[in-house]
Amino acid sequence: MAHHLLSLLDTWAEKPQLDWALAIITSVEGSSYRKPGAMMLFDPLGKTLGMLSGGCLEADLRRHAQHAIQSQQVLQLTYDATDENDTSYQLGCGGIVHIMMVPLLADNQYLGLHELHQQLTVGQQGYYQLSLNDDGSHAANTRGKFIPAVQLQSSSLTKTTQITNEQGELLQVPVRAPFHLGIFGGGLDAQPLAAMANQLDWKVTVFDSRTAYARSYDFPTAKINKTPLTQCQHSDFSHLDAAVVMNHNLELDSDALTALQPIAIRYIALLGPGHRRDKVFAMAGLRPQDFSGFISAPAGLAIGGELPSSVALSILSQCHGVLHHHFAQQDDVSRLDRVMD
Repeated sequence: MAHHLLSLLDTWAEKPQLDWALAIITSVEGSSYRKPGAMMLFDPLGKTLGMLSGGCLEADLRRHAQHAIQSQQVLQLTYDATDENDTSYQLGCGGIVHIMMVPLLADNQYLGLHELHQQLTVGQQGYYQLSLNDDGSHAANTRGKFIPAVQLQSSSLTKTTQITNEQGELLQVPVRAPFHLGIFGGGLDAQPLAAMANQLDWKVTVFDSRTAYARSYDFPTAKINKTPLTQCQHSDFSHLDAAVVMNHNLELDSDALTALQPIAIRYIALLGPGHRRDKVFAMAGLRPQDFSGFISAPAGLAIGGELPSSVALSILSQCHGVLHHHFAQQDDVSRLDRVMD
């Protein structure tokens, strides 16, 4: 099931004229399953897109959504799980979750979701600002809009905050297109990597010019690029957030590193043992320090297992941590330096 904001908006955009309601977590006290800024959409027939908890709040939120749609009012909802004796919602997280529910109306310009959808579709990142209105106020007074990251002074796109300006109280949510993973090598072991990345709602492009590799029916959810790497353009790679090099061919892996080096890619993994890694880097005339992002070689975390699914899990776990700023690059780079010195 897709949960990335763009996936939700893709579905919503098919029938935006319906009476939808948006639910968004505005703040959390203590712990919760989802963090501030998480969004969910409800249609008038009870269909839901996304999730704001592990499944314990959604039924009650559906009931509130029907009321919000019918009344065209803003609802401010609070779910308190700090009282362990209260089994009303069985949150299990022990925190207090504050949620705002707002109907999408022509009068509030559908909270700016059309523009937000367009910007995310073309790969933009920035902030979604939503006015925080009182419980019971008319939804027509609520406004939402997308702001490109370059228009704000803050360079961090990782945390939802509440701000105050001339427009009043606003929730400022960092938003971006799904992460884009490039897989260099379309062999059998790349299939679970592409499938798992798709489950994470990431975009996937598989690069492999060899005839017997990277066949579309083996990678049904990925884009296939059959152009030889030496003939690819800078724009073929510039949109990537992460790359896994797994051609099982020294020359092709070397070509991949050469093509990726000028790109500001946040995570690059090279499959194979240390002695093979040294050969590939030597053939490319490169060092790990020549890359601006995180270099993992051998690829992934040491979690055990040798089958393709285990390897894919180890690589994507590490990659996920790097992309979400929960994995330190410094330690890994120093490890590579020690090995290659």
